[in-house]
Amino acid sequence: MSATAIILIAVVAVVILGAIAFLSLARKSDVRGAGALSAETVQRDKASRSTERKSSAAAEAEAAGVAARTSTSVTTVADKAPVPWSPPDRDAIGVSRRQFLNRATVALMTAGLGTFAAASFLAFLWPSATGGFGGRVPVGRLDEILREVRTGSGFFYASEARTWITAYPAEALPKAELAYDAAMLPGMRAGLVATYQKCPHLGCRVPECLSSQWFECGCHGSQYNRVGEHKGGPAPRGMDHFAIDVSPAGDVIVDTGTVIQGTPLGTNTTGQEAEGPNCVGEADH
Repeated sequence: MSATAIILIAVVAVVILGAIAFLSLARKSDVRGAGALSAETVQRDKASRSTERKSSAAAEAEAAGVAARTSTSVTTVADKAPVPWSPPDRDAIGVSRRQFLNRATVALMTAGLGTFAAASFLAFLWPSATGGFGGRVPVGRLDEILREVRTGSGFFYASEARTWITAYPAEALPKAELAYDAAMLPGMRAGLVATYQKCPHLGCRVPECLSSQWFECGCHGSQYNRVGEHKGGPAPRGMDHFAIDVSPAGDVIVDTGTVIQGTPLGTNTTGQEAEGPNCVGEADH
């Protein structure tokens, strides 16, 4: 094969390949012919036309508003008489939170004060309880107590009243009326004296001394005669006392609600001296 034939064959092959390539590219492109628009261009045209329609509608609405504001026509309203004012009904309005709290506070304070006043009034009118120390304590029958004191050891101890009960001699009453509190005299006239068990020195319980027939404190040596008058030791006064009340039926009641202070040093209405050996030391003479 000559060189000229080879060249011709090569040229034909190149032309055919070029035609195939051109047809393939033309099929894949968006060009549909001369003057055809792409899909993107068509979409932009549609959006532009929609915006123009909206702008036109807005311009028309604005023009209508301007015309309404600048209109010279006036709408007349029929004249009406003014309605007289009346205050609102509180029940219809209701109660505010502040009013509710204020009213609740006042109501609770009033209820509390009323309850306290009622309780105080009832406590004032209610009779005092009996049977325990700090009140009126029944200790027995008068005749029985006197018999036990005179025929026994000379002392009667009432534990509920924390009290020693001893006989008070009738011949010493004139001196007692000058030396003792008036509240003690009814019991003394009945023949009894109630002496508080606590020593006025430092508060120890003072026992009886059967040999001397005195009260003698084992803590610091204070001594008192049988009716509680100071006879010796560091105590600043005689033993304290309680008033005695004898009922018409003969019941003896000791009023432990009020402590009657003992007589001053040197008081000796009965003149009783030690009737035997002292249980604690010796008395001052």
